[in-house]
Formats: sequence, C-alpha cells, structure tokens
Amino acid sequence: MSTRVSLFAEPHRGATYDDQLRMVKAAERCGFEGWLRADHYQTTDVGSRGEPGPTDAWVTLAGLARETSRIRLGTLVSCATFRPAGALAMLAAQVDRMSGGRIDLGIGAGWYEREHLAYGIPFPPRGARFDMLEHQLATITRIWPASTRPPIIVGGRGPRRTPELAARYADEFNMPFASVKQTADAFARVEEARGALPPLVLSAGIVVAVGRDAAQIRRRSAPLHAPSALPPEDPVVGPPGLLVQRIGELAAVGATRVYVRLSDPADLDHLELIAEEVLPQLT
Repeated sequence: MSTRVSLFAEPHRGATYDDQLRMVKAAERCGFEGWLRADHYQTTDVGSRGEPGPTDAWVTLAGLARETSRIRLGTLVSCATFRPAGALAMLAAQVDRMSGGRIDLGIGAGWYEREHLAYGIPFPPRGARFDMLEHQLATITRIWPASTRPPIIVGGRGPRRTPELAARYADEFNMPFASVKQTADAFARVEEARGALPPLVLSAGIVVAVGRDAAQIRRRSAPLHAPSALPPEDPVVGPPGLLVQRIGELAAVGATRVYVRLSDPADLDHLELIAEEVLPQLT
C-alpha cells in the first residue's frame, strides 16, 4: 500500500500561530507529506469559545511557508465567501512563491453561518454560495497557467454541484471525514462527472484518536464527544493498527492521499506515534 499522508488541523478550536508552527515543524520532522488547515473564524464546537481566538488561514500559511522547507501546506478548504476570487488567487500565488512551490489550494462553498454573522461577512443561500465557488474556480484557473499553479482541491459531501465542479476545475477531490462507503460513493460521483478526462487525485479525511494504551485513547477521543455543528463523522479510535486498516480500506476504494485530523495541536506525541507506527506500513 502506498498512500500519501498529510495532517489536518482545526486552529479555530483554539490554537495560536506558535501552536501551529510547533505542530508543522514536528510534522515536517516526522515525515508527513503535508499540513493543511481549516479556514474558519469561529469554533464549530457548540458552547466553546475557541480560545485563544481565530487566526487567518492565509496569514498563517505565509508565516509557515518561511519557517519550513519541505512539508506541503494549504487549506482544506478556503471558504468562497471570505475572499474575492482575484484576491484569493493573488494570496495563494504569493504564499506559494514564499514556500518554494509547496501550496495546495483547497476551496469550498462555505457552510457555517454563525461565523459569517459574527464578522459581518455576507452569507447568501446555498445556491448562491456554489455560484461564488464556481466563479472563484473559473477565475483562478483562468489567471494561473495550468503548468505553474498550485494544485486545486475541491472537497465536500454535496451530491451534485461539488462533484461537477471538482471534475471541471480541480486537481484533487476530497471527501471529508466520512465512512468508507460514503467516501466510495462520492468518488464514484466525481469519476462519473469527470468522464473521459484524466482522473483526479482522490483523497479522504480521517478523524483520528489513537494511543499507546487505553488511557491515551480515552484522553484523545474525549473531544470527539463534544456537541458540534459538523455533520456526523466516522472516527478511528483505538491502537495505531486501526488507522493502518482504515487507510487500507480507503486506498481500496481509490484514495491515494489521506488527511489525518488530530484534535489537539499541542499533543505532538500523537502525531509522533502515527509517524512511528503507521507511516512505515504505508509505503
């Protein structure tokens, strides 16, 4: 089995720039392919304030680009409502240059109304948000030469427009944090929409809480029980071997890249455990 493994972080749940930098440097040292972060301005955990507060995804990535040398960086995914298409294209291109060509640009339609209201960002109906997403994708792919632009990731669970937009504009389609069956069904929709065009990279997100013993597993899985605005997820909770098994199941349905979501960016032992016990079994 040969699967590319990146880490996925959710700093809106509470992480400073320094917290993120420590995590990225540890991920680079441990051999993960990439570190991608959510693009949110408020926590999605019900009742949590997400202390110490939000950090902007692209400001953060610009800093990380200059403080790392190998690991890929990016968004999973940038919200189409947050930035005009031209501004996002400029931001991503500049950070890509700052990183030496290590940026992945994930883009989505946006879904979390509360953070828009909190920061005075318009939140149009779903159809209009997908129109904005399509406009962004069309603009960015027109501005950037295909041979030099950062890879574009379109991700989401939408059954119709998401696979259509991924098939038309993206280099990679990502199915976030769902079951193997749901992921396989989403991959099939994208491949059908893609038709005779060359296949996309297919990737999947995995919520992970693994440990060396029962106490570590309990501690790392505790945040997964908190009420959240997110849709139901299918986490891997247990010893590292369960994560190896899940990655194998996703590879069997077409995933060549996975994003491992860890709840606590300060728990560097968690990512080191995955690097020691999981990564060597995937190549």
